Amino acid sequence: MIVQRLLACWILALAAVPARASFLSGEALDTMADVLALVVLFLVPAVVIVLFWIVHVLPEKIAHKRHHPQREAITTLCLLSLVFGGLLWPLAWLWAYTKPTQYRLAYGTDKAMSYHLAMAELADEGKLSEQELAHLRAELDAIKARGALPPELSAVRERLDAPRRPALPAEGTA
Repeated sequence: MIVQRLLACWILALAAVPARASFLSGEALDTMADVLALVVLFLVPAVVIVLFWIVHVLPEKIAHKRHHPQREAITTLCLLSLVFGGLLWPLAWLWAYTKPTQYRLAYGTDKAMSYHLAMAELADEGKLSEQELAHLRAELDAIKARGALPPELSAVRERLDAPRRPALPAEGTA
């Protein structure tokens, strides 16, 4: 019984197909190698460059989203980081996430002017609650107390103090 099994295994081993390193052979193997070389030479570097760019633009996008008052400086640091091979990128990342306390001490707010203008637009559309309106007024008053209220924000503050007209009903409704 054991001898028959050994003989069967020996016959199967001799009848086995030789192993190949690739499922392709001949011209197909050469064509596949050419395609793989082109992908490695052109596609991979392009993807790496795009990912490098995306990562280096993230601090700028974060600063924009958070209405950081020093967004332009963070953008400049991101561009310099591209030139210096990414060495300055961690600084830009940290700067985008920091709360500019010294800026708040000097100007009375830690938000960029674009934030106040956007909030004023929401207030004009009636999309801000009374608490948010009060907070916006308080911030603008703090900036004014420091003597750093630009004319655009002065106009915003005056619009916030103006009495609100009730919304007109739509046509066809009573």
